[in-house]
Amino acid sequence: MKKVFLVTFALTCLFFNSFAQKNNIDKVAAVVGNNIILLSDLNQQYTQYLYQGNKPDPNVKCYVLQQLLTQKLLKQQADIDSIMVDDSQVDDEVNKRMRYSMQRAGGQERLEQFLNKSLLQYKDEIRPSVKDELISNKMQGKITENINVTPLDVEKYFKSLKDSVPEFNTEVEVGEIVLKPNLSKAEKERFHDKIEALRLRIKGGEDFAVLAKTYSEDPGSAADGGDLGFFDRSTMAKEFTAWAFKLKAGEMSPVFETEFGYHILQVIERRGEQVHARHILISPKTTPESIARLKLHADSIYNNIISKKLSFATAANLYSDNKESKYNGGMMLNAENVQARTTFIPIDKIEPAVFLVIDTMKVGAISKPSLMTAADGKEEYKILYLKSKIPPHKANLAQDFPKIRDAAQSDKVNRTLSEWFEKRRESTYIKIDDEFNTCDQLKIWFKKPVSK
Repeated sequence: MKKVFLVTFALTCLFFNSFAQKNNIDKVAAVVGNNIILLSDLNQQYTQYLYQGNKPDPNVKCYVLQQLLTQKLLKQQADIDSIMVDDSQVDDEVNKRMRYSMQRAGGQERLEQFLNKSLLQYKDEIRPSVKDELISNKMQGKITENINVTPLDVEKYFKSLKDSVPEFNTEVEVGEIVLKPNLSKAEKERFHDKIEALRLRIKGGEDFAVLAKTYSEDPGSAADGGDLGFFDRSTMAKEFTAWAFKLKAGEMSPVFETEFGYHILQVIERRGEQVHARHILISPKTTPESIARLKLHADSIYNNIISKKLSFATAANLYSDNKESKYNGGMMLNAENVQARTTFIPIDKIEPAVFLVIDTMKVGAISKPSLMTAADGKEEYKILYLKSKIPPHKANLAQDFPKIRDAAQSDKVNRTLSEWFEKRRESTYIKIDDEFNTCDQLKIWFKKPVSK
């Protein structure tokens, strides 16, 4: 499809999005209505750009300023229209960004060292800018919420492509029934006993961190002695959170289970609604016996489908362990177009193990159970169904109407937003510092200010 520009506001600054500290060299870079953009705001985001390993490029500041101008213009209208966001939504977004920032920095302590302030201080500082961003996004949603395209709109859009009609690679619709092994109580007990033995060694005086480095199977924390840094109630599995917020500093939990395996944790420090803890994880491993039981189960399901006792969709709903596809008739969704919820997937986006199975299948065929390795490294059986296969072709309305409709919708949204911004730029007081006169991206913003 024709490349289109979607106005976005994902300015999720990981480390530098806090409000600028005022100093003698700071100045106003731009004014949009009643909102100002400080030069330090731009410099902080440019520093983030460099921190991510990018080469110096002055044009990036032009792009950042363009995004901030767009956001402030939306915020200006949102204030007029009394558009707000809930505090809980702001808190959730701030916490999500904090978790991502800590991951990038290598833990809370390293992030705090880098920021030269506590995480709580940093959260308080970025909260206003996060709130403004969410309000701006909500305003944009309001502008485009009633935009729809009719079949006639789709046809007109397709005709407008003329010589730029795209070509599509082979696409397939694939159903899956994913079956994961279950360990018996006796099989799981071995892993429970292993971590219980570690707990008793710690109680006997051995160092928690040393044992975590040696035995923990959590790749994200084992090297740090099991140290997880600070986290809030929304970060961890519910069972983990329950123990972390129940214990006092220095206390250690009994062995408990989450979806990841067996844990013991020790609380190091509490700061309000955050806990600093470390843990040891032992993940139960599949056994030859559990795989053998799973194969019998998979063969039984396959035979019921082949004998027409169960449809593929019903079998997926009843037995599949993939929560994303089991309630969709077992059909995989295109991960690159989740919002459209399309089941047509380019053949080069199918995982290699699945491709090897469906490559020789006929449309409508169902594969025998295949043993595969999941993303987490654990073994599982899959039963696959090749529902359809579309060969490479030039886009046409008959075969590709949903994709062309989505492109037409995006085009209409973009044109609507462009018209909205053009009108608001004309009717809103906008002043940009002369330092940015050379920015090509900002030429449409340099217009004669409108008096209030």
